[in-house]
Amino acid sequence: MKKKLLIILFIILIVIGALGAAAYFVLGGKSEKSEAKRSIDEIVASSVDVAEITTNLKSDNIIRLAIKLETDSDKSKEELEKRDFQVKDAVISLLADTNADEIEGDKGKETFKKELKDKVNSYLQEGKVEKVYITSFNLQ
Repeated sequence: MKKKLLIILFIILIVIGALGAAAYFVLGGKSEKSEAKRSIDEIVASSVDVAEITTNLKSDNIIRLAIKLETDSDKSKEELEKRDFQVKDAVISLLADTNADEIEGDKGKETFKKELKDKVNSYLQEGKVEKVYITSFNLQ
């Protein structure tokens, strides 16, 4: 009698564990897919344009660029629009410590975008910047 009770209890525990694992993977998978599958309209709606900036580089070259910042929510977009002056300051500060050869290639641009994203995210209290896009780039 005790053996049957233990076997039934053991089977119930296995079924509960399997159901819990299945629920975890099903619900976890949906949240990742919803984040990865944002439509272009959602991306545009949560993005902020930063007006074209012209500044000097460390190497005495002049750079003119415009950027677009993709945020993760409407709240972070609103906050980022209010912090426009801080974003421009961050861009100018980063570029002032950059030589022309450091930003010319793809690796240089990617490094700049990552540094800018990290710096801007340090300002934000609501949400974060997901991606930085360079929409105009002219190095002289």
